[in-house]
Amino acid sequence: MEKKFNEIYSKGRNLYTHAFIDGRVYGEKLITENGINYREWNPFKSKYCAGLTNGLKENIFFKGATVLYLGSAEGTTVSHVSDIVGEEGNIFCVDLSEIAMQKLVKLSEKRENILPILSDAGIVDNYKEYLEDGVDALFQDVSQKDQTEIFLKNAVFLKKNCLGALSLKTLSISQSEKKEKILENEKKKLESVFEILQIVNLEPFETGHYLILVKKR
Repeated sequence: MEKKFNEIYSKGRNLYTHAFIDGRVYGEKLITENGINYREWNPFKSKYCAGLTNGLKENIFFKGATVLYLGSAEGTTVSHVSDIVGEEGNIFCVDLSEIAMQKLVKLSEKRENILPILSDAGIVDNYKEYLEDGVDALFQDVSQKDQTEIFLKNAVFLKKNCLGALSLKTLSISQSEKKEKILENEKKKLESVFEILQIVNLEPFETGHYLILVKKR
């Protein structure tokens, strides 16, 4: 097992997180080496893992971090972020789906660093009271036409010089315009608040998706 980033490891072509809590979350493979438990991270089920697999140079998550995660769904990627930030970290998870939130709440009962918030990520006033001290990392995986604008609204919570990552879904913005043109347009919007550090194409794991690594100015 080779260390790739803090709490993220690789073995062959596969990525793993050091298991914060024992047990599977979504049917992932579990392995034990030298008495340490690891959970395999599937890039076909996680945009962030797809980005790491395709060469993301920096990991926005770290042990003890406070994270704002927009579009948390049922918690597949969130569970691996939970492994990374550990007991001293917190993940504020925002999602609008009541069905997904029910499953996330059950996950949070085992993983106490997961804090579910049922809300529209575009209405930051709904949850700003929980984030008054700011966050160390911002991640978004939201399939909406105004996804970049949502990310920019939530940037107010990200501390200066801290990192964020936007999973950009070009087909949610336009199904007729070329994905490269969409990417360029959305990149310009992000540059009003962020320094763009890297753009990673998520194919073959996701079609028409990019992971955009940014730093808050």
